[in-house]
Amino acid sequence: MEELSFIVGVIGNVISVLVFLSPVGTFWRIVKNGSTEDFESLPYVCTLLSSSLWTYYGITKPGAYLVATVNGFGILAEAVYVVLFLIYAPRKMRVKTGILVGILNVGILAAAILATHLALEGDTRIDAIGFMCAGLNIIMYGSPLAAMKTVVTSKSVEYMPFFLSFFLFLNGGIWAFYALLEHDIFLGVPNGIGFLLGTAQLILYALYRKARPSNDTISQGLLEQGFQK
Repeated sequence: MEELSFIVGVIGNVISVLVFLSPVGTFWRIVKNGSTEDFESLPYVCTLLSSSLWTYYGITKPGAYLVATVNGFGILAEAVYVVLFLIYAPRKMRVKTGILVGILNVGILAAAILATHLALEGDTRIDAIGFMCAGLNIIMYGSPLAAMKTVVTSKSVEYMPFFLSFFLFLNGGIWAFYALLEHDIFLGVPNGIGFLLGTAQLILYALYRKARPSNDTISQGLLEQGFQK
């Protein structure tokens, strides 16, 4: 069982790395055009916080090093995306992004680490960190839900890329399976939800991929959001 958990965890790491790298095309466009256009920085700032908390969780919980390694990579990837936002965004967006980074990636992260490290210990500390990680991931699934709503109202999958939906399905499924093997409810619940959302998005894609889009659609920048765990 331990060997199977390791194999599944390694597969999960590979898939998650691909998920973390999925916005590369967006940022290549940003660098090429010298502007962030209508793209929002909030998804990347939130994913940076999520990756940081999951890395802390993986370091704190014995045997959860596979969770720590992939989210450590996530920290590096998301930090690059945030820095590019700070470089290429208009002044107003740079200020907004800087404030978000200060509040979420410095203030809240530091408070979470200090509070759990100084006030808690043992399984209580692990449970507290896991609860924060799972809660943040569930909140972040608001983005895929928004994408699904847009597909239904516009009758078009233009703003819900297939591979993004496919990797949401694949990433959620493999990590939910890993969590089942490891008996880790904090890892299992948000990734189980991600698997279900990914499945629902693939069904919508099959239903609407040939449908004619309506004129009432929203900008791609508001929908190409990070969903990584």
